[in-house]
Amino acid sequence: MGVGIISVGTALPSKILTNFDLEKIVDTSDEWITTRTGIKTRYIAEDGVNPSDLGAEASLKALERANISPDDIDLIITTSSSPDMIFPPTSAIIQEKIKAKRAGGFDLLSACTGFVSSLITGAKFIESGDVETVLIVGTETLSRLVDWQDRNTCVLFGDAAGAVILREVGEGYGLISWNLHLDGEGASLLEIPAGISRIPATYESVDRRLHYIKMNGREVFKFSVRVIAESTEEALYKANLSPKDLDWLIPHQANIRIIQAGAERLGIPLEKVGITLDKYGNTSTASIPLTLEELLTNKKIKNGDLIAFVGFGAGLSWGTALMRWKEIKDKEN
Repeated sequence: MGVGIISVGTALPSKILTNFDLEKIVDTSDEWITTRTGIKTRYIAEDGVNPSDLGAEASLKALERANISPDDIDLIITTSSSPDMIFPPTSAIIQEKIKAKRAGGFDLLSACTGFVSSLITGAKFIESGDVETVLIVGTETLSRLVDWQDRNTCVLFGDAAGAVILREVGEGYGLISWNLHLDGEGASLLEIPAGISRIPATYESVDRRLHYIKMNGREVFKFSVRVIAESTEEALYKANLSPKDLDWLIPHQANIRIIQAGAERLGIPLEKVGITLDKYGNTSTASIPLTLEELLTNKKIKNGDLIAFVGFGAGLSWGTALMRWKEIKDKEN
């Protein structure tokens, strides 16, 4: 059985924050941000717009594109680094918003690797034969978790959502190999220290700004460059393929220098790499579906293309889902 993506939908907030806007907030510049990250703009959710709102919007777009009813969804897997709440799960809130009354579901927490982890998990549920249609939703309002006094992190992140629908797509297509990894020794390199059980919210924790993203940028950079190449090569090796067989590398959109260095290690030209972080910044679990939809909209992905979806982030966590693309037939076609 081949399990693949049959539809994609995305959602963006209405507000755009440029590098020039950030110059007015922190000690930075458009040149500094562009040179070090490749980011020019990012989208910021307005007050009252939550990850579940963006996730529901993206989900409904994916359903409409595939001409599928919410009642056809068997399982919802939502992944987010900035969920509405710890509980109830954001998947339940999205289920209610889109009226997918038959669907079960859960949240999968794996930071910026979450979309790849969810993609693999959803495919395995379908392969089991127990479900037919799985909705994967990566959705973020990371702007509420960044320290707007920290120029090293606040320039990186943006808000967005991306949803994909998984179904059987025929033998020879869909997910053909995968890997997932963890290195807990690096857990402190990228974290939000406070707010849950280990350090509950107190006046002291708020004063110390422990409820915001903390990152060791140098070490996270080195880790990310290494695992993009290693994880992609591992997935290709399992499928008896090599980097030269890849048509598209679609990595998590963290930093342009990370993506460039990873592609160089693989020997893949940038023309075969999906890059959208210049417009959206780092949107964590939403970054891969955002990039996928842009490539599809621009008709750059063809039937039979070999695509490596690569995620990496806090945990430290990383993984790759290698897919043979089956052309999506929009309802208009």
